[in-house]
Amino acid sequence: MKKLNDVCVIDDDHIFIYGIKRLMKEANFGDDILVYENGKEALNGLRLHSETGKKLPSIIFLDLNMPIMNGWEFLEDLCKINASELDDTVVYIISSSVDPRDLVRIKDYPIVKDYILKPVTANDLEVIQKEKVA
Repeated sequence: MKKLNDVCVIDDDHIFIYGIKRLMKEANFGDDILVYENGKEALNGLRLHSETGKKLPSIIFLDLNMPIMNGWEFLEDLCKINASELDDTVVYIISSSVDPRDLVRIKDYPIVKDYILKPVTANDLEVIQKEKVA
């Protein structure tokens, strides 16, 4: 399976971050994994990434419940970025919440591809990889 280029994980759970990075490495999922602990840190980091001429990550895994700036606030600001910069970027919501309101709300954001219930599995990554490189 072909590796993806940049992948971004936005989550404040250090154990989850350790686990998903390990899973991605075992699945040969991505070359570069950017990690941010909240939405504000992610927006700042992604802006800097873009300003230095780099493409935004092709996949962003986004937790909804984080301090400082939650996932919904991050999505609001991300959607304000120039649409051409987001052409190849898709967001996967990753959450331990099964709140049906979240499933309805993600439909308001065309950039959100899907909602994945934690923990993310190797099968989840395989499906995403096939969709993205197809």
